[in-house]
Amino acid sequence: MAILPTRRSVLKAGALGVASASTLAVPFVHGAYAAGKLSCGFWDHWVPGANDALKRLCHQWADKEKVDISLDFITNNGDKLLLTIAGEADARSGHDVLQIPDWYAAAQADNLEPVDDIVGDLIAKYGKVSEASEYIGKQHGHWIAVPSCILSTALVPCARIDLMQQYAGIDVTKMYPAGPAPTPDPADNWTWDAFLDAAEKCFKGGHPFGMPLGNQSDSVNWVGAVFASYGAELVDKDGNVTVKSDATKQVLEWFQKLVPFLPPDVFSWDNASNNKALISGNSALIMNPPSAWAVAKQDAPDIAAKLWTFHAPKGPKGRYDPGNFGFWGIWNFSANVAAAKSLLTYLSQRDSVGQLVAAGNGYDLPQFEKLHDFPTWADEGPPKGTLYNYPPRGDVISLLAGFPAPVAVGTLMFAQETTVKMVTQCTQEGKSIDDAIAWAAAELRGFTRT
Repeated sequence: MAILPTRRSVLKAGALGVASASTLAVPFVHGAYAAGKLSCGFWDHWVPGANDALKRLCHQWADKEKVDISLDFITNNGDKLLLTIAGEADARSGHDVLQIPDWYAAAQADNLEPVDDIVGDLIAKYGKVSEASEYIGKQHGHWIAVPSCILSTALVPCARIDLMQQYAGIDVTKMYPAGPAPTPDPADNWTWDAFLDAAEKCFKGGHPFGMPLGNQSDSVNWVGAVFASYGAELVDKDGNVTVKSDATKQVLEWFQKLVPFLPPDVFSWDNASNNKALISGNSALIMNPPSAWAVAKQDAPDIAAKLWTFHAPKGPKGRYDPGNFGFWGIWNFSANVAAAKSLLTYLSQRDSVGQLVAAGNGYDLPQFEKLHDFPTWADEGPPKGTLYNYPPRGDVISLLAGFPAPVAVGTLMFAQETTVKMVTQCTQEGKSIDDAIAWAAAELRGFTRT
């Protein structure tokens, strides 16, 4: 249950613009700062006990460094975390360290302390960061926030083992086993064409895939993965409108085939609807972080024991797992930047990250490639290993829908659900594919002029 931005809140973030960070910070020297006070605002995690692990780590660091630390855990109910970010930025006062979800980090680039020193050290230790995370976290050549496992998720398929076997003839536990893939890799056959075939068979078996197409972020994320895997870019990295392409037509033709095999009300679904469809036993597959499985463990254990998480299908241009990307930011008006940098360095070390992943039952996803091997994902169950294939591995590319357009444009594309509206127009509103593309082109030209 990640922070799911509303159209209004993302538009507010986009309207703030994305400007360059002012100056590159002086490189941090471990231990070379005076003690003092440090105030932190973190996301109030939905997994019981997850906040306790973060509290423990923060106090361990503070005791060692003789810093008087205060911690606030801020709910996202009523957009409270997002309102806190905006309010503190406007007042130039508040916490020293603040948890910031993806688009909102880029929107606050002018107000955040550069952290090239921290992130550079982490990349040297733990490997590259996903391109999607860098897309948000690095603005005008500088890292403006530290990628965090908390608030970072993947929205990948979670399917009923039994129903996929019974109706689609696919053993998802063999396609994506809880361990290294065999040779040849059976996942090579997991394509969007195979997804379409399985969706039809499960629909005819009375258990359609729960794929939302409403005006919500879950819809934007999974639809964006289909577009990306076919190479259908709406706007390129230079801000050119590129939606009019054969790839876009191919994607929309694919959706015209898929929609008849989805529940008829998916165009009105919100971000909880797909979870409910899976937990109730109605759907054979959804795309979501492990929150649906975790809730099923409590409310529908018989169903939870039949669920398996794995990667998105592959298209002609690659396999893209859509996701959310969280960051820890330090306000550049903080009175104790050095201490804030020291804390974030400590929280980002392998041992600390492993404790956070374990406390969150595998829900939180580190953004560095060498931190995807914690035992939590292999051990979680039932069934044991159900989350093994949650982290991106192999040929998987992590995606934030809107990439690679300039961030200000990508923010608007995400907030206005441009891709989803195109699908709706040519599957529900009687418009042709060419008409849907022409509408999108006009919308996108407006975004690039904003």
